[in-house]
Formats: sequence, C-alpha cells, structure tokens
Amino acid sequence: MVDNIKKQTNKEVPKEEKNNISKASSEKKTKETTVEEKLKETEDKLLRSLAEIENQRRRFEKEIKDAFEFGSINFARESLAILDNLQRAKIAIRNDKVLKDNKDLEKFLENIRIIEKDLITIFEKNNIKKIIAENKKFDPNLHQAMTEIEDENKEPGTIIQEIQSGYMLGERLLRPALVGVAKKKNSKNHEKDEKK
Repeated sequence: MVDNIKKQTNKEVPKEEKNNISKASSEKKTKETTVEEKLKETEDKLLRSLAEIENQRRRFEKEIKDAFEFGSINFARESLAILDNLQRAKIAIRNDKVLKDNKDLEKFLENIRIIEKDLITIFEKNNIKKIIAENKKFDPNLHQAMTEIEDENKEPGTIIQEIQSGYMLGERLLRPALVGVAKKKNSKNHEKDEKK
C-alpha cells in the first residue's frame, strides 16, 4: 500500500489543473493590481476635482470683484454728461451778451463751479479720474483724435488741444479724450504761404 501512495504522490499533476492553479494566482495578482490602479485613478480624479473647484472659486471671486468695481460703468459714463453740461453752461453764460451786464453773473457762475467741484470730488471718491491730455504724446488707448493742427513749434503727434475731457474708471477707459493733434506743415502749403 505504501507503494501505491508513493506512486500516487509521485504522479504528475495533470496540465489542466496546473493551468487552473496558475490562472487563479494570476487573477489574484490582477485583482490586487486593479485595486491599486483604481485607488490611484480615484485619487487622481479627486485631486483634479479639487483643483477645478479651486479654479472656479477664484473665477467667481474675480467676477464678484469686477462687478463691484465696474458694475456702475454705464452710470458713471452717463454722469460725465452732467459734468460736460455744467462746463458748457459756464462758457455759454460767460459769452451771453445779455447776461454779461447782470451784476449777479459772478455769483451764479460761482454756484455752478461749486456744483462742478462737488461732482468731481464724487468722481474721485469712486475712482473716476480725468485723463491729462494736453501736451502729452497721442495714445490711441486713451485719446481719440478729432483733428490735426499744423504747428511747427510742437512735435508731430503731440496733443495741443483738448476738445472733450476723457476719464478712467480705475484701470479701465471710461471715455477717451477727444483731442487735436499737432502735425508738421505740408511743404505745398508752406510754399503757398510764402508766395502770398
């Protein structure tokens, strides 16, 4: 009997059983690898989601800040018309022949200046600033050229006349300054002037 047991134990394991055993061990390894890979994938997805949420939060904060800072841009533009009209009114009243003889003209103009000054103070408190244009180099980002004026004394491209003031709201252009820009005299025009 012992011989029989020895013979049975020395028998080789059939190939099918070997294949099944190796498949089972490889499946176990695959499952382990898959779990690790799934964990890494999940961790990667989580990190990406957190980064996306953070980016979205920053975008929303910037939009809110811009809304507070520049939400009133249309109101500010329209308010500039009030300031322009006050300045035009001062000029018109000063040039009116009938009103020049009125003894209360200076008091009236002083009241307009006070209103104008208060409006400018309100603009400055709200970060609306006038663009200084005269005698500056023309900048198409800040100025709009309305005319070119021949001037030998000024360098071409220099602003020599401000037709309407421009304003900035913080770092944004609220309204460009309407300006007249210096240019050199044309040689043809210069020759005609000499002949005359």
